[in-house]
Amino acid sequence: MAEELAVREEDGLEQARVDAILEAVEAGDAARVTELLEPLHAADIADLLEQIGPTERNALLALSSREIDGEILSELDDSIREEVIEALPADVVAEAMRELDSDDVVDILEDLDAPQIVRILSALDQADRLAVEQSLAYPEQSAGRLMQREVVVAPEHWTVGEAIDHLRAAEHLPDQFYHVILSDPRMKPTGYVTLGRVLSAPREARLRDITEDSFRTIEATDAEEDVAYIFNQYHLISCPVVDAAGRLVGVITIDDAMNVLDEEHQEDMLLLAGVGEESSISDGSLETVKQRLPWLVINLFTASISAIVISQFQATIAALVALAALMPIVASTGGIAGTQSLAVAVRALATRDLTSANARRVVLRELGAGLLNGLALALILGTAGGLIFWDMRLGAVLGMAMIVNQIVAALGGVMVPLTLEKFGFDPALASGTFVTTLTDVMGFFAFLGLATVLLL
Repeated sequence: MAEELAVREEDGLEQARVDAILEAVEAGDAARVTELLEPLHAADIADLLEQIGPTERNALLALSSREIDGEILSELDDSIREEVIEALPADVVAEAMRELDSDDVVDILEDLDAPQIVRILSALDQADRLAVEQSLAYPEQSAGRLMQREVVVAPEHWTVGEAIDHLRAAEHLPDQFYHVILSDPRMKPTGYVTLGRVLSAPREARLRDITEDSFRTIEATDAEEDVAYIFNQYHLISCPVVDAAGRLVGVITIDDAMNVLDEEHQEDMLLLAGVGEESSISDGSLETVKQRLPWLVINLFTASISAIVISQFQATIAALVALAALMPIVASTGGIAGTQSLAVAVRALATRDLTSANARRVVLRELGAGLLNGLALALILGTAGGLIFWDMRLGAVLGMAMIVNQIVAALGGVMVPLTLEKFGFDPALASGTFVTTLTDVMGFFAFLGLATVLLL
């Protein structure tokens, strides 16, 4: 049975194992639960806790609380982490927190309420507690919250041999580090050396002579999205963090920077869909409604604008019933085109490929693309509409409306997020709703307006 349930790394968490774990939980078989959890990676156990319901989750934790370590807690989705920590014995939580680097502890504490924060901080050693409290003192979503305080640092005048001897003699080293950071006597970082160069250089070589050209520093108050951009733009593996005086206070590693990029991407996708940036599959029905209903209500009002536009052309629609059948084609095609342009623009803004310096060129590109798409669709739909309804004038109106709406969609898709960003809002915030409303209103207005002028 154990061989049948073996989990290969590329397969992730298999359904057969999930079913077996839930059966063991239902039977109250703690030994079997432990046996099934033991070969799983921390990320897979976190996935399991996220996928099952609250009742099953609490029963599983009651049987296997000793199997929950710091790595599992750090892998958990924010939406259920507090619930899991609340269900665990205090000594288990304390031990789990002691296993983690300071940046992971800070990441967990950020989403907990005050009593739980106090409970966890009190379980840490004094030095660790001080490091975490200092990180929590920095603004939310800043480099100071993202960095780990555990740093491998050496005086800039040391040789490779001295650095190696120091590393070997150290009682505690970070679980993961990529550079030895060099500092002057005032603890200001002056460069860093990769572990590969430390291991390959002669012992007598000075560290300052084998430093990396990629060295740069990040201020603790910098926004975390700026940190992610720097890592992605300059292909960094780690980067020292300094305070306002330029003194070394921590280091950010690539895994944390990539987590920020991933979170930003997920947040943009959720905001574009209008479901709220905190949405998760583990949310209950009521929480899901709270996140989605406001956007649905907003969409209800914006859709009413389209209804008002249509109502102004009741006589036209009554005279030419075929218009009612063709209106959705114009609106939906414009909506898709707007979403395409919007997705590219929001992503380009997030990666800073779209800036004020090249905004005009991008807008002109989208305008050209919208015009060409409109011409192509006008030829196809205009011809088809004219042949189907035996009225080439109707086909011409359909084609012209398609051209107008494709241009509006292309421009709206890039101008809406640019405008939101200019006024300090997240470019993904409600962009989809605005662009869809714009294409619907202009599509109906262009189609019905042209029909009124040319066909009646």
